[in-house]
Amino acid sequence: MQYYIKADQFLLEDRLEGPGYLAIDHGRFGEWKKSLTTQANIVDWSGYTIAPGLFDTHIHGVNGYDIMDGTKEAVQQISEALLPLGVTRFLPTTLTSSSENLEQSIAAIVEATEEGLSGAQSEGIYLEGPFFTEKHKGAQNPIYFRDPDLEMFTKWQKLAGGSIVKIALAPERKGSKEFITALTEANVKVSLGHSNADYDCCKAAIGAGANTFVHLFNGMAGFHHRNPGVAGSALMAKQAFVELICDGHHVHPDVAAFTWRVKGDRTVLITDCMRAGLMPDGSYQLGEFPVVMRNGIARTETGSLAGSTLILKDAIKNLSQWSDRTWDEAWHLASLSPAHSLGREQELGSIRPGKYADYVVIDEQYHIQATVISGEIKYQKNNEK
Repeated sequence: MQYYIKADQFLLEDRLEGPGYLAIDHGRFGEWKKSLTTQANIVDWSGYTIAPGLFDTHIHGVNGYDIMDGTKEAVQQISEALLPLGVTRFLPTTLTSSSENLEQSIAAIVEATEEGLSGAQSEGIYLEGPFFTEKHKGAQNPIYFRDPDLEMFTKWQKLAGGSIVKIALAPERKGSKEFITALTEANVKVSLGHSNADYDCCKAAIGAGANTFVHLFNGMAGFHHRNPGVAGSALMAKQAFVELICDGHHVHPDVAAFTWRVKGDRTVLITDCMRAGLMPDGSYQLGEFPVVMRNGIARTETGSLAGSTLILKDAIKNLSQWSDRTWDEAWHLASLSPAHSLGREQELGSIRPGKYADYVVIDEQYHIQATVISGEIKYQKNNEK
């Protein structure tokens, strides 16, 4: 299908333009034009702004469902719940658990994606664990922690049909460096987190191929001027990406703004959302841990933050306000930067000719009016599809 979008503003990859017209050609973006000189099929979104679809690379669940439910239904429901939130792509994210539970969840993700997701599209599986250490365990279950095991990972990857694209680990665990090298050579991205590693250990892991830090400042040894730790390594490793949860609870607003100044477009906004997202306050489950959500903040019985209930577009709004920078500067941190962290920036994450036509229609308050994946409207406000 070929058509043009007409709108007041377009957040293109390198600039904000408008009013004008944007070509959509068989599910891909074409050229932006200020005016049309020929007859064309036009989808009129006058009065609105067109922005890239959002990409959540770290999300466990939402709307009462969790990837660790290990069911096809959970994956599908999460996919559908993300559409009204403007998310077009995501990484179904697991938690540390038994091999049996992880394998069940992997199988469910594969089954759901092979049948076809009706909402946001999966770009591969993200294993958060189980190769972590206990001091900064957060809501990860330490009884399943272990050293990296290439044979075990190979078994999981075979079960996944090669769809595991990312794994998080603590680099101080025995055999981590060799494991990171092997996975990097296999084009699987490695993140560092839930770790008490020192600065030199993290530098070695980055040198071996690790390219991202899991939810910066949370679940890791903090920064100290004589012992930079995991957080210090993340801030100083120029090419490394850092995940950031901008809900105002996980990271102080001024620290989040500081991180963006230091890391620039290597900042990746994530939600780390769990099943309580979009749900009322109450009792929930995160993996094997009971969780209580009060005022939108989810915590374990010991008081640890248990994921978040953050919506990705709210993370953009928050960071923009905290940093006193415009929304369009922050938007790509939740679309293009995530795609870049996975090596998918040539096809996803921004409006540029040739990329998949994933976009959202937003009003002046940045409310989602429509969500489009590969040129096809998947959600429209007051006319859900």
